[in-house]
Parts: sequence; structure tokens; C-alpha cells
Amino acid sequence: MLIKTRGIVLSYMRYRETSIIARIYTERLGLQSYVVNGVRKAKPPGRIALFQPFTLLELVAYTSRNGGLTRLSEFRCSEPFRTLPYDVRKSSVVLFLSEIVSRVLLEEEENEPLFTFLHDAVQAFDQQEAGFENFALEFLLQLSHYLGFGPENGEQITSQVAFASESPGTVSGHGPAAMRFREFEQYFDDLLTQPATATIPNGRVRRELLDVLIRYYQLHVEHLGDVRSLAVLSEVLAEL
Repeated sequence: MLIKTRGIVLSYMRYRETSIIARIYTERLGLQSYVVNGVRKAKPPGRIALFQPFTLLELVAYTSRNGGLTRLSEFRCSEPFRTLPYDVRKSSVVLFLSEIVSRVLLEEEENEPLFTFLHDAVQAFDQQEAGFENFALEFLLQLSHYLGFGPENGEQITSQVAFASESPGTVSGHGPAAMRFREFEQYFDDLLTQPATATIPNGRVRRELLDVLIRYYQLHVEHLGDVRSLAVLSEVLAEL
């Protein structure tokens, strides 16, 4: 059976000589993995670019009553990006966020509000020409509400992280001192209540806030683990 749906690419891995297995969050089927044949051939060129993180696709996919791996019959880019592939700052943010989203979304069922949030957030990020320094923080805070553990205020984040710290006064043994948590609470409050006007002083503070927020995610998502792309993003944040 074939089904037509929109999808958001999360990641892919090589499969055999010219194919890939793509993990795609779909509007109608939730998280799915598809075999995509021939996209790594030299001709026609460029098709593999359609499976970079957060690419927005229109798909015609095979489905199976038994679930598991199926194939794409047709696919095309539904909303070509203007900036994401070409701005190293934005592409670093996308790499980081797609890694987290790929680990926290596990449901193989329709979730239209979540899909709409992801789709609209990616589009908005692509269209922003300036003032996107806090996008990763805003995105993760909003996503947490769709995942069922969204905080009402900054104190909920910092108190949970502080309580679960591996050593007194630190986040995972290496984070900011507890005396900074009150300052972080205010930043998180601003990002939750007035993201458009929230001000983070520099890239170092953004990195510290991301450390705390990732630890908060780790407390609620057991399988999240270490986020490898954070190191790349940290270098970019240092320049913002």
C-alpha cells in the first residue's frame, strides 16, 4: 500500500553501494525508516542533498501492516531552503537539533501538532536573516512541551538539574556553579515567556544554558546520552 505524506529528514546512513536508509519524521505515520535506492549514484547528481537534516519533503511511501523498514516510491523537496545549507552558523544549529530530535522522537504514529511545530520552526529558522542566536534554546524549550516534560518556569529546570548533579554545585560534574542557577532561571524565564525579546549576553552563556537544558532533557529522556554535535555548535556559539 502507498501513502502520500509530508516528512522531515532527521538523518540517514549508507546502505549497500548506492542507497541509504533515511530516518524521517512523517506527518501521517510518525517516525519511519525508509530504504531510498540509487541516491548515491553519480548521476543524476544532487539527490543525496534531499536527505540532509531537516530537509522538508513530500513523499509517496510504501507501508506495511507489520511495520519495519519500507521503501520510498517518490520524493521531492517541498520547501527549498534559502539559507540553512549555506550559513555555517545555521547548519551547525541544524546538525545539533536534528541529533537531539532523532533521539527523542520514537513514536511510529501520527502526531500532527508535533509535526506542525517541527515543520514551522524549521521554515522560520531558514527565513530568519538575523537575531537567531537563541534559536536552539527556544526550539528545545518548545519541543519539551510536545514531549510531555515542558517546564513552566526556569526554576523547574535548574532545580531538577541541580538535584540530579553528580557532584555538589555542578551540572553533570562539569557544569556551571550552583550560584549561577538563579541567573540561569531568569534567562530561561525570558526564553519561555518572551522569546522574541530575550537577551543572552554572549556565546559562553548560551553554551552554559544549553549544557543545563541538555542535562534537563537527559533527566527525562533515558536514551538521550551524550550529544556529539554539541562540540561543533559550541565553537559556533563562541562567535555569536
